[in-house]
Amino acid sequence: MNLTISGHHLDITPALREYVTTKLERVTRHLDQLTDARVLLSIDNKKERRQRAECTLGVKGNDLRAESSHDDMYAAIDELVDKLDRQIVRYKDKLQNHQVPGGKRLEADHLSGAA
Repeated sequence: MNLTISGHHLDITPALREYVTTKLERVTRHLDQLTDARVLLSIDNKKERRQRAECTLGVKGNDLRAESSHDDMYAAIDELVDKLDRQIVRYKDKLQNHQVPGGKRLEADHLSGAA
């Protein structure tokens, strides 16, 4: 998996980079089809210097995106990872529900009396 962490109006310190990496490990263990992750950490100068974290995860055939803002950057990252975790659970449920092998076909044959 390719991980890109960038900052806007913010220098990415080694401690911040390590925190993001360890938090994203929680997300990556749920999903084995993850191709890349792009994280943008920024400070909004317009709204009382709010700390903002955005992430886009590239999964096979789709992108999952979440963003969060908070007064503290570490809290914003925690919220972001929680949102991504919920999205991944929904994404995996959707994949599993659509990959039921022949469920409708068997029911239709049974109801019509075909043997």
